[in-house]
Amino acid sequence: MQPSTITNVVMPLALGIIMLGLGLSLTLDDFKRVLTYPRAVAVGLFCQMILLPAVAVGVAHLFELPAPLAVGLMLLAAAPGGATANLFSHLAKGDVALNITLTAVNSLLALFTLPLIVNWALVHFMGESQVIPMVFDKVLQVFVIVLGPVAIGMAVRRSKPALADSLDKPVRILSALFLVLVIAGAVAKERAHLAEYFQQVGLAALTFNLVSMAAGFIIPRLFGVLTKQAVAIGMEIGIHNGTLAIYIANQILKQDDMAISPAIYSLIMFFTAAAFSTFMARRAGSDEAAAPASAP
Repeated sequence: MQPSTITNVVMPLALGIIMLGLGLSLTLDDFKRVLTYPRAVAVGLFCQMILLPAVAVGVAHLFELPAPLAVGLMLLAAAPGGATANLFSHLAKGDVALNITLTAVNSLLALFTLPLIVNWALVHFMGESQVIPMVFDKVLQVFVIVLGPVAIGMAVRRSKPALADSLDKPVRILSALFLVLVIAGAVAKERAHLAEYFQQVGLAALTFNLVSMAAGFIIPRLFGVLTKQAVAIGMEIGIHNGTLAIYIANQILKQDDMAISPAIYSLIMFFTAAAFSTFMARRAGSDEAAAPASAP
């Protein structure tokens, strides 16, 4: 498969399947649940919308990233979490219901905040004369490809819940396979410079991932959020929809080198999320074992 095929065919299909899978797990109650967890949701949205872009800017300047790679990192910061965050939160014994709610709300808000953050990043890192504006038709394109499959998935969940349950696992598997193809495509397009790019952005991507995940867990705890909910927020903040970031870099901004940061980050986050979920699951198990038995 040629990289152009991956870019033009597989990537939109991958994003559609990933968002369909998200929709299959959502109901209207997930949006209403904001009222159930007001503090956790507020802290999670603060970390996602305010803290994450600020951390990305700091990391980009700290490691003196080239402008396209810095904008790619900002694309990641602006992209919401996804179904993968829900999966790792489940493994870490986090509050998956909160994950789903945060993903739902973040996905809606990102349609408005993402163009603002990306255009600011283009001006800040590339100079005003090099800005590639995300004009209305491009924003609408992202809106349709993101919310369209989500709406279909939610409709299936509402009308045929048994079918939605049966589709959940195969859609997750397909999402993972397509994510691998998308990352492979992004890497293949820039394979001549891959070693150079990994040297430039690998450590920055790892730092951004670790700081994001740690902040997503620690800050909620400082605000009195329960541990299970803090785990959920940490996963939501540390695991991003890399496919969406790569899609925008390739298809909207037409800047293939901007896709390198999301691609490398997407590889790294699976290992760090697995380590974090394993640690939290063991910690939760130890806490349960140490807790006194309840009276009969």
